[in-house]
Amino acid sequence: MKLLLTSGGVTNPSIHAALDDLLGKPVAESHALVIPTAQWGHPMCGPGSVHGLLAAGDSWRHLTGLGWASLDVLELAALPSIGADRWLPWVQDADALLVDGGDAAYLCHWMRESGLAEVLPTMPDTVWVGVSAGSMVMTPRIGELFVEWPSAPSDRTLGVVDFSIFPHLEAFPTNTLAAAEQWASDLGVPAYAIDEQTALTVVDGTVEVVSEGTWTTFEP
Repeated sequence: MKLLLTSGGVTNPSIHAALDDLLGKPVAESHALVIPTAQWGHPMCGPGSVHGLLAAGDSWRHLTGLGWASLDVLELAALPSIGADRWLPWVQDADALLVDGGDAAYLCHWMRESGLAEVLPTMPDTVWVGVSAGSMVMTPRIGELFVEWPSAPSDRTLGVVDFSIFPHLEAFPTNTLAAAEQWASDLGVPAYAIDEQTALTVVDGTVEVVSEGTWTTFEP
């Protein structure tokens, strides 16, 4: 699987060009599934925010509102009850999975419970477009700072990549560089702090930073 890990989505021409490159064709010719699951695990999200995402409204112009050839929904919490023989073809037919933010621990739980985490390594050409928690879920740890779901067993996530991500750098009063430094000091893995104009691409283990904004790295 090819990864486009973002904080705020496809927010500038550089990130959009990186997405087209990963897809191997324009967004307008690509078919996407949007995964809203992480939103249900975060106290700041709910029916209204999920509706906005699925409706591809102006607030989500950097993800679902990019002009995809088709845009359908994949709710991970529903998948265990219908069986992989039904949902797996939907995933395999998609060019991109658009994975929105919320709580990464909750998203990680449902990726495992649904079976999606298990099949992702069999899909080398599919592009994972993560926003916030949708990016963080691919890391080994998110840090206690970002765990909002009360039932989370820990801050550990899928570990598809070997680094952690601090999103929304300077976008909120709590997401300062000093806060990112403190967060990174407890992880024991390399980490990136990225703002809304920055993304990370990961292809065959090679990481590249795509940015028209601000980012920094931390070593363990």
